[in-house]
Amino acid sequence: MTTQVNEAQFSDEVLNAQVPVLVDFWAEWCGPCKAIAPVLEEISSEMDGKVKIVKVNVDENPNIAAQYGIRSIPTMILFKDGAAADMKIGAGEPKAGLVKWLEGHAA
Repeated sequence: MTTQVNEAQFSDEVLNAQVPVLVDFWAEWCGPCKAIAPVLEEISSEMDGKVKIVKVNVDENPNIAAQYGIRSIPTMILFKDGAAADMKIGAGEPKAGLVKWLEGHAA
């Protein structure tokens, strides 16, 4: 299950996590963000324990979005060992491609 994270929780949930963390930067008004949300929920269940998926609402957490240079959404940043390791922008990636991308980092 994906977790909503705000600025106060970001360090604990993302930077200090023991597993790779995919952060989905999104907004309520973003159609592609809503389209990819169920896919991320499925991946979160399937890869539980290997990868954690959290969501950051850019409207409610503008400082985090600015800190990581988020200019378009959805943007997904994969964090490993407390640092941004990889990034995908947009919702065009099929589920299988996202899983393969995450598995490459979770190994």
